[in-house]
Amino acid sequence: MDAFLNDVDLFVDGLDFFAPRLRAEVFSACAARGIPAITAGPIGMGTAYIIFMPDGMSFEEYFCLSGLPEEKQYVNFLLGLTPSAPHRSYLVDPQRVNLPEKRGPSTIMACQLCAGVTATEALKILLQRGPVYPAPYFHSFDAYRMTYSRGKLRWGNRGPLQTLKRQLGYRQVAKITQHSAMLQEQDAAPAGILQAILSQARWAPSGDNTQPWRFEIHDDTRFTIHGHDTRDHVIYDLRGRASQIALGGLLETLDIAAATHGFRCDIQRRLDAPENRPTFDVQLIESPARSHPLAPFIAARSTQRRSMQRRPLTSRHRDALEAAVGPDHYVVWLQEPGERRRMARLLWDNALVRLTTPEAYPVHSSIIDWNAQYSTERIPDQALGMDPLGLKLMRWALASWQRVHFLNRYLGGTLLPRLQMDLLPALNCGAHFVIVSRQPLTTMDDYIAGGRAMQRFWLTATRLGLQFQPEMTPLIFASYIHGQVEFSRESKSMERAVRLTRDLQALAGETAVHQGVFMGRVGYGPNPAARSLRLPLSKLLKTSGHDKITS
Repeated sequence: MDAFLNDVDLFVDGLDFFAPRLRAEVFSACAARGIPAITAGPIGMGTAYIIFMPDGMSFEEYFCLSGLPEEKQYVNFLLGLTPSAPHRSYLVDPQRVNLPEKRGPSTIMACQLCAGVTATEALKILLQRGPVYPAPYFHSFDAYRMTYSRGKLRWGNRGPLQTLKRQLGYRQVAKITQHSAMLQEQDAAPAGILQAILSQARWAPSGDNTQPWRFEIHDDTRFTIHGHDTRDHVIYDLRGRASQIALGGLLETLDIAAATHGFRCDIQRRLDAPENRPTFDVQLIESPARSHPLAPFIAARSTQRRSMQRRPLTSRHRDALEAAVGPDHYVVWLQEPGERRRMARLLWDNALVRLTTPEAYPVHSSIIDWNAQYSTERIPDQALGMDPLGLKLMRWALASWQRVHFLNRYLGGTLLPRLQMDLLPALNCGAHFVIVSRQPLTTMDDYIAGGRAMQRFWLTATRLGLQFQPEMTPLIFASYIHGQVEFSRESKSMERAVRLTRDLQALAGETAVHQGVFMGRVGYGPNPAARSLRLPLSKLLKTSGHDKITS
């Protein structure tokens, strides 16, 4: 330290964010020697900086790091550096921050801005020209939002508002640490090539994140996929079709993952397996390794349930998506403003059926992971597209069907979720679509093939930078009506489903409704800040004929 600071006129802090102890020691040494010091940090797409002069507030007096655990020192430093936090409105991928591994990325433009502001302040201090506002003043410039702010924390982080922020920050750090551990488990290095392929394949989508598959490994190139469906307890899995579509998505993902490792998959479905337990024997066969264009997007694919931009899809993007489904399927687009409005009305009506049907309540009450940004087995509540007040009301109501029924009957309980989860997202997107089979859907294999087309479509959308949300329940209710299957004891639910099916046929066409395998919406917009993850591979393996986990 003595050698480093010998004959120094000014210190510019270039230490890593995750070195709070060393930073505090350097600033303390600078203060003891009468050396001005500047600290700046790349925050989002801007910079925040603070100047410490020998005759002003010290680094410790401002940040209050002494005696705290390292994780809390991170919080104090960040909150003191940027009390206004302008970046929070546009940074949407908190997975990038990993506190246990001390990783937190910075945008290159923010790093350049740090250099610019510190050089300018250094010039003013060394030449004694221009105003200098040292601590307790803080400075923030955000190029993304085009805002500059200068404020004053008279008591530094000891002030009442900063104290409250720190307490909330400590809680957030605890959540981030928990999420990081969860993500680290997701990213654990597989033991071999087969395990690496299965680890990628498990990211295939499934309704409500049910993951209706388990893997039984026989040797380095042979394994069995034991599928199951949820028809016995999930109203949205008529005859197991939704689960079969999910299994098709798994098989397609498996082929894509295997290709990147130099294999192709020989997949044989056991014809003697029960219909509700689809079983596939898979043999990996060596093949020239190739870089599959969809492979990098297997884990990145996610669901965006919030509003997107209304900008129509480009013809190039539509052509790519249509090509992705293959020759056995085609895409029906509903993208004109009038079509999107009709679709929004249809989904508004569809949500009324969904939310007032008592047989759907067990599903809704069990699939949500409350107070969660990520979930390995369910849907985190923060990914539902509801505001905090709506989530609190929903959680209270879903505690019992009696509460749901009372809220719906006397207080218009369906209005808020239908507005936030159905109507507004339906209006705000680039297009709605239906993936349609060119042949009638008669067998399990037809739905599995539809799931393969769905996964190629979804991964292609992710590759193109599009956001995506499934909208399957109108097709599912229409399947009940076409099959003359009563899905509810409530006559109103059945009557509404009949009208809903009629409206869907008028909008998308009778063939699209009868032979549609998947339905959803796509558009441009930011990535979701919360999402479902997957169970680690170790929990998806069967041992001695028994699952390691039970439903």
